[in-house]
Amino acid sequence: MCKRMCKRIYKLIKKYDSIVIARHVGPDPDALGSQLALKDSILATFPNKKVYAVGNPASRFRYMGGLDGIDSDIMSKSLLIVTDTPNKKRVDGYMDGALCSIKIDHHPFVEKFCDVEWIDDTSCSASQMVMELIFNTGLKLTESVAEKLYIGVVADTNRFLFSYTSSKTFELVSRLIRESGIDFTKVYDNLYLRPLKEVKFEGFIANNLTVTENGFAYLKVTQDILDQFDVDAATAGNMVNNFNFIEDFVAWGMFSIDKGNGDTIRGSLRSRGPVINEVAAEFGGGGHKMASGVRLKNFDEVDLIIEALDKACLEYKTK
Repeated sequence: MCKRMCKRIYKLIKKYDSIVIARHVGPDPDALGSQLALKDSILATFPNKKVYAVGNPASRFRYMGGLDGIDSDIMSKSLLIVTDTPNKKRVDGYMDGALCSIKIDHHPFVEKFCDVEWIDDTSCSASQMVMELIFNTGLKLTESVAEKLYIGVVADTNRFLFSYTSSKTFELVSRLIRESGIDFTKVYDNLYLRPLKEVKFEGFIANNLTVTENGFAYLKVTQDILDQFDVDAATAGNMVNNFNFIEDFVAWGMFSIDKGNGDTIRGSLRSRGPVINEVAAEFGGGGHKMASGVRLKNFDEVDLIIEALDKACLEYKTK
């Protein structure tokens, strides 16, 4: 199935001279890694094609590469590829009008919104799927492509700690390192190097988390808090992975105001037991059973999802 789908996608990539690659709002390293690595690989293989990586930038990950602006005229002449996004609502930017569309995603199925959909929820990341696409087709693997894909895999597996890391993941990563020759130890520098203000912000989070009786921990991050530490909503959301091994709670979430996305609330959710993607889906979000995201309209909705997540923790603990 995988090889057939890879060849089908490669055939479409060869067919179109203009290609737009999108991913989800509030991008993490896997979204950007899969998107930008695919762009670089296509351009290395087909230098005469026009390839655009679109979406709002994330300052925290600007070292991964720049993004492109397009208009409806470009989209109307292009193949659209969407990575790391299970539903149309979460695509960053408009996506209507493309000649053909492809989805490459590792989340559980939510809805069909592309002409061709490759979904593998056994894969650890969209970056792993792009690796498979490259290894099963004529797409080229450069050092830059390999570094971006490695970052995507490492970030989405939390350095291979999460349960959906598989033997296949290690096999693909081993081949990636062997064939590209990247110094993967240096790749960690950009991924984990951070300014002192973020370390102080992490301390603030630890000191201000609210933990319910049922073991759900959360923090509401207002604009005043972001301004105090000079960080953005993406930084706050990505902090969620720093609290994986605290025994006092079984699930946790960060809810941050995001002025760059219409003053919506960015919710980043994690779990060590309760299934949280079903709760996220009730509020228009989604993701994996133990790692999900959601966009909420206001803090009143945050209170509602906290109540639902707390209930999920209670049900988990009383099984």
